[in-house]
Amino acid sequence: MASLKEVKTRIASVNSTRKITSAMKMVASSKLHHAQQAIEQMRPYESKVNEMMSTFVGTLEGDISSPYALCRPIQRVALIVFSSNSSLCGGFNGNVIKQLRHTIEDYRSQGVEIKYLYPIGRKITEAVQKMGFPVGTDRSHLLDHPQYAPITEFASEIMELFLKREIDRVEMIYHHFKSAGTQVLVTEQFLPISFAGSSSTASTTNFIIEPSPCVLIEKLIPQALHLKLFSAMLDSLASEHAARVIAMQVATDNADDLLRDLTLQYNKTRQQAITAELLDIVGGSMQ
Repeated sequence: MASLKEVKTRIASVNSTRKITSAMKMVASSKLHHAQQAIEQMRPYESKVNEMMSTFVGTLEGDISSPYALCRPIQRVALIVFSSNSSLCGGFNGNVIKQLRHTIEDYRSQGVEIKYLYPIGRKITEAVQKMGFPVGTDRSHLLDHPQYAPITEFASEIMELFLKREIDRVEMIYHHFKSAGTQVLVTEQFLPISFAGSSSTASTTNFIIEPSPCVLIEKLIPQALHLKLFSAMLDSLASEHAARVIAMQVATDNADDLLRDLTLQYNKTRQQAITAELLDIVGGSMQ
């Protein structure tokens, strides 16, 4: 059985760890609040742009054509993968890495080349390097201070590669933030863009458009793609902070349980020591 000093030392250590996990939970909760506000403010704008684009596509009765919507045989693929820059967020990063491996294996089994792999986040960048993929520009800093302008430059770079036919499809792997307790890992197609399901929306609206719907759609498609990538990054950030809040809450609860067990053990050991001393004293006085 552990001595009183050892138990007391462990109680102090667990108590110190509990203070750290509790503080990290409060910090993550504050960051989650800001990230949740950002994604909730972003979604209505993105939704409205997509609705406008779908409406105008529906009014053209299938005559729409865009280089970003061109579907061709898939030979080369680019993957954009979001993770976190730091750990202590449960299975957040592990699930992303697992999904990335599964996606790579799936494409390789079909004879498709992973032409470009864009990791955003230090954890996924380290994993990609271990897989043997070359990592060009480090974009982990985009998560520290999320801004729209750098993401539009990154999106434009990928869109240019698609137009040059260097890649035939672009997919994003990230966590979709549904609520503080629910984050869903998704694999979403970024390019080519899809206009499916747009005709039903068009029947309920009637706009006069100048100069023409085609010209407006040419402007809307790049804007929608920029918003889609920026929204994915905000989704991933909010999901990361939510996962960290949950992980730190679980760690704090486990520390509380461990402290109760250690305190009980300390009290029992101390009582046994006191009882043994009393028996020694009583036994010695009777001799």
